[in-house]
Amino acid sequence: MCAERTEPGEPITEKRPLIEYLEAGCKPREDWRIGTEHEKFAYTLEDYRPLPYEGGRGVRALLEGLQRFGWTPALENGNPIALTLPDGCAITLEPAGQIELSGAPRENIHQTCGEVNEHLRQVKAVASELDIGLVGLGYNPKWPIAEMPWMPKGRYAIMREYMPKKGKLGLDMMQGTCTVQVNLDFDSESTMVKMFRVGLALQPVATALWANSPLKEGKPNGYLSYRSHIWTDTDPDRCGTLPFVFEEGFGFERYVDYILDVPMYFVYREGRYINAAGQSFRDFMAGRLPALPGEYPTLGDWSDHLTTAFPEVRLKRFLEMRGADGGPWNRLCALPAFWVGLLYDPAALDEAWEMVRDWTWEEHETLRREVPRLALRMPFRGGSVGDIALDVLDLAHEGLKRRAALDGAGMDETSFLNPLRQIAESGRTPAEKLLDDVTRRWGGKVDPVFREYAY
Repeated sequence: MCAERTEPGEPITEKRPLIEYLEAGCKPREDWRIGTEHEKFAYTLEDYRPLPYEGGRGVRALLEGLQRFGWTPALENGNPIALTLPDGCAITLEPAGQIELSGAPRENIHQTCGEVNEHLRQVKAVASELDIGLVGLGYNPKWPIAEMPWMPKGRYAIMREYMPKKGKLGLDMMQGTCTVQVNLDFDSESTMVKMFRVGLALQPVATALWANSPLKEGKPNGYLSYRSHIWTDTDPDRCGTLPFVFEEGFGFERYVDYILDVPMYFVYREGRYINAAGQSFRDFMAGRLPALPGEYPTLGDWSDHLTTAFPEVRLKRFLEMRGADGGPWNRLCALPAFWVGLLYDPAALDEAWEMVRDWTWEEHETLRREVPRLALRMPFRGGSVGDIALDVLDLAHEGLKRRAALDGAGMDETSFLNPLRQIAESGRTPAEKLLDDVTRRWGGKVDPVFREYAY
């Protein structure tokens, strides 16, 4: 355990406080929590278009309606752009109005799933009054990027201008995607390293099991997880599978070095986002940032900068598992079950590490490249990703069983894995079922997805 020694507003001029910031995330195992986040598309039931921000059936109206349930609005330039609860739970907006629940840290999956349940109940209550629908998919199946709205958030305006300079699909990522992720704790640097390595290696397995984005502009896009493919052509400076994580000596300091080499997007000062796109945080620490010459960063700036890297696993003061497409309710609860079973149980974590520790870097890269297209059917080491998924689900099941976190009826957390077991045993991803529905049941039409797949 390492305590933070730099005050939040104190100028940062060297690397050590940045390392200490990450080290301060270490906490005893009994204090480990589970934070689940998910995004969903909101649309008008009249024509299935994404919601504008303003208007009687807009995102602002949805956020204002939710305040009846005790949510407090967060404003930017007078516009509500988020809602918060005292326990740390938040509702935030993605660039094209995707609605995200950032769950509070919970002790077990029963609690985090209850949180998801209550959130969906509230959102659906307000949405029904406004004639709004909600659906969980990895990519918007119908609307071109050019026809999607932009939310009035300053950081998105900066990213919108910068993204096309770095990759072909950055705006697709911002406006067209939805994900589900889970945030997990660690008790030491060595535990963080093992969890990071296992999480990064097995992220393609999660991508395959949750693959749910096979459509673009009403047509098959050639991928089962187009959302995952998008990240391969978004920005090479801040995305990818991070080969250094598997190298000897990896730890907090090496991750800090990586983040320092990620170009900046912005600096936030007095309620305003200052464009620093492409500039260097190292220059910022030297007082030479072109956007703010003579000024130095604080830990708040460092915290902001950590959010502008997008690897498949991201380190803050916790680890974020980021490989899964958005989906229906039961797969939202399944994601924390999958990763908690693997990473929070020491025996399961050790066995998972033994499974992946000799995978070569070329194999990691091949999995990252091909799983978005082939998912469970991707060949790997004489078998398939589907075979690995079954083995990994066995490990996660045993890990959850040993955790023995029971609900009021005496049930443990293993039942949350059931939807994944069905997918893995059938070999059919959610994306393949969706494609079948479009081509067979719906006669090539995509509109029924907004009715039949809605929350």
